[in-house]
Amino acid sequence: QVQLVESGGGLVQAGGSLRLSCAASGRTFSRYAMGWFRQAPGKEREFVAAIKWSDSITHYADSMKGRFTISRENAKNTVYLQMNSLKPEDTAVYYCADCWRPYCGTYYYSRAAYDYWGQGTQVTVSS
Repeated sequence: QVQLVESGGGLVQAGGSLRLSCAASGRTFSRYAMGWFRQAPGKEREFVAAIKWSDSITHYADSMKGRFTISRENAKNTVYLQMNSLKPEDTAVYYCADCWRPYCGTYYYSRAAYDYWGQGTQVTVSS
C-alpha cells in the first residue's frame, strides 16, 4: 500500500505562484511514475503533469506548459508541482497520484493508469 499526502495549496492572487508537495509513504520500490491531476467544481478531474521516477522524463497538459514544473526528490519520495503565473481558471483541488506500471509510460494522462491517490489540496486563485 501507498499513502500520498499533498500540501502547499492555498489562496493566491492571479499572477502569483505556489509549490505543491506530495509525500509518498509505504511501498517505495519499483515506482514507475507520479502525476498531478486537478478537479474544478462541476468539472471532471483532468491531467496536469507527470514524471517518470527513474529518469525524470516529464509530461504536461498543454495549458500548463511553460507555467507549471513537476519535479521529484527520490530520497524523500516526494513529488513537487511548481505553479507560476497562476490564473483564476487554475482554481481547483489538486491531487497527486502514483503509478507502478509501465502502462503509465504511454497513458500518463489517464486517471485509470494510476494506482493510488492523495486526498487533494485546494488551490484558489483570485482575480
